[in-house]
Amino acid sequence: MANQTHVLVLGGGPDAEREVSIKSATGIAEALRAGGEYEVTLNIIDQPTAKEIAEMPGDVVFPYLHGPWGEGGPLQDLLESAESGGAGAARGRPFVGSNARASRAAMDKIHTKQVALELGIPTPAFWVLSTRDSVCPSPLPVVIKPIHEGSTIGLHVCTSRAEYAAAIEAVKKDQAGGLQRPYMVEPKVGGDKGARELTVGFIDGEALPVIEIRPKQGLYDYEAKYTRDDTQYLMENQIDVPEATIKKIKKQTARLCKAMGIRHIARTDFMLDGDGIAWLLEVNTTPGFTDHSLVPKAARYGGIETPALCNRLVAMALRDQ
Repeated sequence: MANQTHVLVLGGGPDAEREVSIKSATGIAEALRAGGEYEVTLNIIDQPTAKEIAEMPGDVVFPYLHGPWGEGGPLQDLLESAESGGAGAARGRPFVGSNARASRAAMDKIHTKQVALELGIPTPAFWVLSTRDSVCPSPLPVVIKPIHEGSTIGLHVCTSRAEYAAAIEAVKKDQAGGLQRPYMVEPKVGGDKGARELTVGFIDGEALPVIEIRPKQGLYDYEAKYTRDDTQYLMENQIDVPEATIKKIKKQTARLCKAMGIRHIARTDFMLDGDGIAWLLEVNTTPGFTDHSLVPKAARYGGIETPALCNRLVAMALRDQ
């Protein structure tokens, strides 16, 4: 055991997705222990300093915090600092996932969409929300969502003027309560007819098999993602989508991740409209690792069990230090 590489798995954090992060980090630690290649320590954290991180044991860090602080750059800044690596460290310890710059870029949905447009990847039009303007900038239905959040936190689907006005009031209430986060507005893909949700996992430069998500009712929201068991997940060989479309969104995922400097692991989300056009919604650099999560499902479908996947991610961090 003394000669084994020691992996420090971090979960928790100060963001709204703290509980999901704890589940993801716990699952990762269990998978690494099952893999048997590494010594593993799991730490549930709040918002530590670089010095406090340096005092935690481990040769390599596997941070798995969801939300703006944990996956949007601030934690990655600490991990990249020399101080977080302990005495004599020039660049901090190796860690799994994207560096601070790429993490910030991916957490910003508008920046991601701008990069997508530069690459010729379709993505819905967008506007920064102003709560002072009661007029919707786009024909209804629209989606209002925070620019720097995930897991549909703070998301509103508005199909009428009354729903749009109610969403504006909800955003104002959040802001009055101290949540000073910017929001964006974009047309709902497919309009009233709706669209199909496709997701593409990304591991070390290669896209994983595509999954179609079919929630039993309404949105694929926080509860459908993490608590309920009534969502259908259809694997690539089960979905009625042209092979050319499957290949295209995989290629677009790889191009987008490369352009944004994303490394090791990610997941892109698309909506497929009735005309067969796949519209990029966002990219996630710390996709969930719970028993409901999509990247582990896609990896297993592709023949990679979760312990082997986690071992590979640690090896990538060591390789890229």
